[in-house]
Order: sequence, then C-alpha cells, then structure tokens
Amino acid sequence: MTKHELPKAYDFKATESRIYAMWDSGGYFKPHNDPNKPDFDPNVKPFVISIPPPNVTGELHIGHAMFVSVEDLMVRYHRMKGFSTLWVPGTDHAGIATQLMVERDLLKNDEVTREELGRDKFVERTWDWKHKYGGMITNQIRRMGASCDWDRERFTLDEGLSRAVREAFVRLYEKGLIYRGPRLVNWSPQLKTAVSDLEVEYSEEKATLYYFKYMIADSDEFIPVATIRPETILGDTAVAVHPEDERFKKFIGKKAIVPILGREIPIIADDYVSMEFGTGALKITPGHDPNDYAIAQRHNLPIISMLDKEAKVNENGGKYQGQDRIVARKNIWADMKAADLVIKTEPYTTTIPRSQRGGEIVEPMISEQWFVKMESLADKGLDAVRNGQIKIVPERFEKVYYNWLDNIKDWCISRQLWWGHRIPVWYCPEHHMTVAREDPTQCATCGSKEIHQDDDVLDTWFSSGLWPFSTLGWPEQTPDLKYFYPTSYMETGYDILFFWVARMIMSGLEFTEVPPFHTVYLHGLVRDELGHKMSKTKGNVLDPLIVMDEFGTDALRFTMLVGSTPGNDTNVGIKKVEANRNFANKIWNAGRFVINAIDSLEDGPSSAVNGQTWTLADSWIWAKMQTLIRDVERQFQNFQYGQAGQQIYEFIWNDFADWYVEIAKEQMKNEATKQQTVETLVRVLDTCLRLLHPFTPFITEEVWGHLHQALKDSRIADIAKDWPTALITARFPEPRELEGWEESKIADFTLVQELVRSIRNLRAEKNIAPSKKLAANISAGDRTDLLKDQAQMIAALASLDFSLLTIDQSLTEKPEDSAVIVVGSVEIYIPLAGTVDLANDKPRLEKELKEAESHIERLEKLLSSDFANKAPAALVAKEAEKLAAYKDTAEKIKAQLK
Repeated sequence: MTKHELPKAYDFKATESRIYAMWDSGGYFKPHNDPNKPDFDPNVKPFVISIPPPNVTGELHIGHAMFVSVEDLMVRYHRMKGFSTLWVPGTDHAGIATQLMVERDLLKNDEVTREELGRDKFVERTWDWKHKYGGMITNQIRRMGASCDWDRERFTLDEGLSRAVREAFVRLYEKGLIYRGPRLVNWSPQLKTAVSDLEVEYSEEKATLYYFKYMIADSDEFIPVATIRPETILGDTAVAVHPEDERFKKFIGKKAIVPILGREIPIIADDYVSMEFGTGALKITPGHDPNDYAIAQRHNLPIISMLDKEAKVNENGGKYQGQDRIVARKNIWADMKAADLVIKTEPYTTTIPRSQRGGEIVEPMISEQWFVKMESLADKGLDAVRNGQIKIVPERFEKVYYNWLDNIKDWCISRQLWWGHRIPVWYCPEHHMTVAREDPTQCATCGSKEIHQDDDVLDTWFSSGLWPFSTLGWPEQTPDLKYFYPTSYMETGYDILFFWVARMIMSGLEFTEVPPFHTVYLHGLVRDELGHKMSKTKGNVLDPLIVMDEFGTDALRFTMLVGSTPGNDTNVGIKKVEANRNFANKIWNAGRFVINAIDSLEDGPSSAVNGQTWTLADSWIWAKMQTLIRDVERQFQNFQYGQAGQQIYEFIWNDFADWYVEIAKEQMKNEATKQQTVETLVRVLDTCLRLLHPFTPFITEEVWGHLHQALKDSRIADIAKDWPTALITARFPEPRELEGWEESKIADFTLVQELVRSIRNLRAEKNIAPSKKLAANISAGDRTDLLKDQAQMIAALASLDFSLLTIDQSLTEKPEDSAVIVVGSVEIYIPLAGTVDLANDKPRLEKELKEAESHIERLEKLLSSDFANKAPAALVAKEAEKLAAYKDTAEKIKAQLK
C-alpha cells in the first residue's frame, strides 16, 4: 500500500494558485447545465449571482474582500447542492472615479489638462488606462478564490452593455419618462459636472454667519438678513418673511435693494420662513439653494445663476465677474462694510455639502440636464418588495427602502464628463432632437446632415442599474437570458441600497417586467478591531493583499465570514486573522492524522464492518456531526453564515480534534475497533471539509484531495466510490432525521467528558505532571455499567493508572487522604497522599458547593414559576431532573466537607 504522508505544515503560498488553476482549467466555475450546449435540460434549477462590478481601475480593498467572501460562499454552497450555478463577473467603467485618475495622470506625466488634449484623445487615453490597469482588480478577486465563470466576464462599456444602455434610454424617452430641462442640481466645480444627491456627503463644519441690511427702496428702513454665503447675494431675486410676522408685515409687497448691485427685488410672504430662526427674514437665491428654488416656483420669481461651471462669478455678478466664489465672498463683504450695510458676523456650525469623489464644496446650481421621471418606476419597485416578490435581508432595511422610494425625486442622469455612455441624442442647427438606438446620419425631423451628439454622458448608475440582465444579453433574448434570468440573490453593502439595488429593481421591472432577483442580502461595513471606520488618515486600513500574503486567503475569508451578520458592521483585526490561520493549521493536522490512520490499515480485504460494533465515542461523534449538519443547513437557510461557520469551527476544534482524535488513537491500538475507528475518522473529516468548503475553499480542497487519494489506495476504498474528482463539486451534507438513539449516547459521552475534565482540572490545580499516572476509586451509582465499559478510555484521557482504577456502585468506606470530585451522582476519589497538601482541598469543594447551590436556587425558582404550567411536559421533566442531580451533588460535597 502506498504511503500518503502529508507535509508537516500547510504551505498556502504554494497551494492556493495551484488549486485555483486546477478549478479554472477544469471548468468547475461553469454552470453544469449550460443553455448554449446540446445536452441542456431546462428543468434543472439555476442559481445566479451578478457580481457588484468593482471600478475597473480599482484595487482590492477590504470591502471587496467582504463581498467576494460572502458571494463565493453562497455560490459554492449552491453548487454543492446541485444547482446549475453561475456567478457573473465584471467591472464598472466608474465615470467620475476613472476620469479623475486619468486627468491626474495626464497632469503629472504630460502636464496637460483634458481640455487641452481634446475629447477623442482623452477617451483614447482612458481606454489605454483601462487596458493597462483593468485586469488588476479581477486578478485580485481571483486571488480571493472567487468561483466566477470568467468566460462570461462583462464590462459596463463593452459593446453588448452599451447596446443595452441605448435601448433603455430610448425606451424611457419614447414612454415620456426622460426629459431635458433647467433644474437645480448639485454641481461639482472641481469635476465640472452635476452629481446626484447620493454622491453628496454632508459634514458638520464651522462657518461664519454674516448679518447685513436689506435696504427698503425709497426709505431709510431695512430688513436684517443673515447668510453663510454672502457671494450669493448677487443672485438674490426676493426677500421673504413670514405672513404673520408683526416685525415685517408692513414691508410685504414693497421692494428691497440688492446690496452693491442696486437691483430692486420684491419682499414676499411665505409660510416656509421661520420667525424664530436667524433674523426671521430670508434672502431668496433660487439659482443656488433648493429651498429658495421651491419658494421661487411658488411665487414665479426669476432665477439668476451667478456662478459659472468652475464656481467663478459670471456676468450676473457685476464688478465681481471672474472672481472665485470664496474671493468674491471676501470682496463683497468688504464693500458692504464700506457702504454701512454690515450688522455683524458670528461663528456658526452648519452642515456643508461636499462631493463624495473630489471632497470640494458642492454648489447647488441651475443647469440644463437630462432627468428620468421616477414616480411610476418607484411605485413598481415598492410593490415588488411589499408583495413579497423580493425579500430584503435583514428585513429592517425594507423600511429604509420604502422611505426612500416613497420620497423619490426625479433622477438627474446626465454628467458633464467624457468617460462613459454618451447620451444617444443628436441635434441639428434647427434645434430638432433625434433620439436613436443606432448613430443616425441625419436629423429625424428635417433631414439635415449637420447633426452633433449631446456632449454629456450618462450617470454610471444608469448602466449598472441594468447589470443583472444586460450581462446576460438583454435586449436580445439570448439562451443565457432565458435560463439564468431573473437571477437569484443580489448581495451587496447596505450603503448602496439606493445607489444601486433600488435602481436595479426599478430597471428590471421596467424593462423585463420581472424583478431582477428574489433576494437582496446586505452586508455591513468592515471596521477595525475596535469598531472604528477604516481610513488612511487613521492608519487603520487593513490591506487584504498584505493579509493574504501573510496568513493565506482562507484565514482572511473565514475571519470576514464568521465575524459577520446580515446588515451589521463587522470588526476585523489582524489577531482574528492570525487565529483563523491557526484554525487552518488545525484542519491540516487533522487531515495528516486521518491519512496516516488510513495508511496504518494493513493491506488486504476490508473487515466485515457489520460485525463491528460502534464504540460510545463513535456514536457520540456521529450524533454530534448530524446535529451540526442540521444546524448549518438551518443557519444557511436563514442567511446566518457567520453562526454556521462558528459552529463548524467549534465542532472541528473541540469535538473532533480535541476529543475524538485523542480517543481514536486509543481505539486504533485495538484490532477489534481499529477499522471502524478509521472509517469514522474518514467520514467525519470528509463531512467537515464539505461543510467548511464554502468558507475556506483552498485548504479544504487540498486536504480532501489527499484524503481521496489515500482512500483510493486503501482497503476501505469503497467509502470514496461515489466521490467526484474535486471537492468543489462534491455534494453538501444533507440533514438526516433523528433515529432515536442519539440523545442517550450524547448524554453518556458527556458524562465521560465531565469526569475527564474534572480530573484534568484537579491535576492542573494541584500541579500534578501529566506524565504521573494516578489511582482512582469511583462510586458510580446507576452509571456503574457505563463507566466500567469506558474505564480504559477514561484512564487514557485522564492519565489514570488503569491497574489502580476501581469503579463500584458505591464505596463502603470513603478512601482516606483522597481528593474528592463530584460529577452529578458520581464521586471520584483520587488518593493524593504524598503528592499534594490535602488541607488545601477544602476551598475547591466549597467553590463547587456554591456553584451547585446557585443552580438549585435558579431551578427551584424556575419550576415554581409559570414555566411549569406553560412549557412542554418533557422540558419541565428535564429541568426537574437537573434539579435532582444538583441536589444530589450538593449533598455529596457536604459529606466530603464534613
């Protein structure tokens, strides 16, 4: 028989890339039932996830590591359950982010701006950048073990997806849901583009509140007004007061004079104005404030924009034209001071809107933009979740989803960028618009050949909103679209529930008439070990690439998965990853032990297993393992992946490695129990590796491969006769019904464990070396037969001298000079004369008595409460049994103390 000695240590660096290449080249990432192949069976159920496409030029960060770990776990689990599994990979062109990177690169290396380079050449440069850096993120995702079908990889700007984007735009336009018009938008002066409300972050910052006089026309009187942006006075078109405000009632209907510019504007009454806030009067700048814009709509006020695209004062700003907004602020305030229009300034804390990408202050500005009317789309999105077509995990995020869609505004979809999907609208000199799926050659209205395309591109989220179906070939009815759509789960961070998830739901319902997935699973943010948000400035960012280099991919994945619960933030620190690297080593060592055990079986035919009886330990580990399988399945169905991983960890580390493996060493010394023990070791390890595979795919595949090979060459090869060639496609363990024997076997073995632990604890307390074999007299009561049967195992595990171990139903005389251990109704006497000072044994017994009495008090309270009437009879009986056992223990300890 061939020897299959595993190396002493697990070398993840040599293993991971080899295993991944084996999976990839072996076609294991592909759906086993492919609609493009002749043997396709439409009745086989698929399981599909579309990857949240990372920015094409990005690098793997801890957030990516989280979603890759969770999604790969979902995909591997369903693959092992027999689903035809597809995980669609791809990347996002990430309009603003990518354009910013290329612009910075141009300035740094070529010392030119994009404007100096020109649009066509800039787009060319961006494609070059994409080809150079675009593969980096996908290679890093592969490194995480992602089992995506890489032959189906997509990019939001590739030909098929660009066609889908055009189709979506034209359909919405033809339905009257897309329009163009001047609207107040968030303007990013640095990026020179509109940004959506969701791309604006608000931070509490210190500012200055400027109080000044709004002089009444043809009068010496004035209305006091306060603002944090004096430069916007240049765009004021009214002063508003509350209609009931006695201080200002007399001015309503009169005119006020705009400081420095001298324009006359009306004084109006509006309920929006708070009489208690500030001075009780508001300057109205509809071109630069959303609330003022709403007031202007109600009162038909003109709208003046006083800033240009770079946030410099434009032609409406008089002598301040060309000045930056902050410079203009200082200059206008100085001029107002000189004109005696200043009242005072005071420090003021307020929320300042900043661009999520660039970090600069965002300006509300009137701009000609393209919009999607959202109301009818939002109604469909709301209905799909309310009627249960889509389930959001965790459920509490449904309220957040409803709240956002109930209050949705029209979506500004145009961006003043060069990198992205250009808006499919063309204009002729007569200002006719042609909206088309294919590039037109002439104006659809007048036939003019002089046409030019709209300069704007679409918001990145417009294309990523189509991702679940555009990646499968929509608008064409491809075999992939027909079979794999709708997809199954959408797994992503809760922070993009609106940005992306809601838009995918609305787009899916609008364009395909079905929800794009049936379940939305939201993970939380990844924080440092103290729960702080990771940031470069704090220096607490965990780089997953460095972590994987040091501890291996499995250790990082397991840490991310076991530390997470749906919708909650996860704390991850290097110590946790290190502990999980140790867990990987534990699995490796268990594998080494089991493979050595297989090799230790003599050559020759398999023993007749039917003739072998299972030991108590065999039955116990089998029963515990079946409980584990049931628990893991339940946790997976409830999306509690972290709890499932924790239970597998505890079973492998505690039940299997710490207990059963130690017992197996003893059982294998006996020919009568050897083969049964080896077979049990094999079956339990196989099950553990299958359960653990979705969490830690590399080490499980490696150990399982060695296990499979060792079995094939052994006399117990039949165990593996139905195993596939790789663990990735092995069946996930299925829960079995209880057979009725399990509870008693677990109870019996638990007693053995408690005896062994108690003796080990005593040895530790008394500093008795493990090598010193002790004598023991056990008064076992009604557990005598059980303990006599397990005597050899107890002696081996507790380092007792078997020849000096006696087990009787009761002891006529209590042994002198012995330490006493009480476990339930069992008393253990360990003669310690000459070994330790017995006088010091009293504190230990007192401590044990105290513990037993606290349990008695708790159980007596429980059984005298409503619990006794309301709980199932079997449960009440069980608690009463526990109470009797604790009372018995307490009496025995009291006797020892006497």
